[in-house]
Amino acid sequence: MGEGRLIEIETKIAYQDKTIKDLNDVVYEQQQEIERLASICDRLTKQVQELSEFSLGSDAPANEKPPHY
Repeated sequence: MGEGRLIEIETKIAYQDKTIKDLNDVVYEQQQEIERLASICDRLTKQVQELSEFSLGSDAPANEKPPHY
């Protein structure tokens, strides 16, 4: 195998290693964002459940029009 061919292969491997590292960084950042969004979603779900429990416990029906209609 010629010296030029060996350099070409080493160059391709170096680019592939860089690409893999860059892709790994992106995947890691996306996972962090997914976890952050899941946490927000969980908090919002709990808030909605608490609000629905509060409105169910009140005396007025949720869909009743106010008296001025």
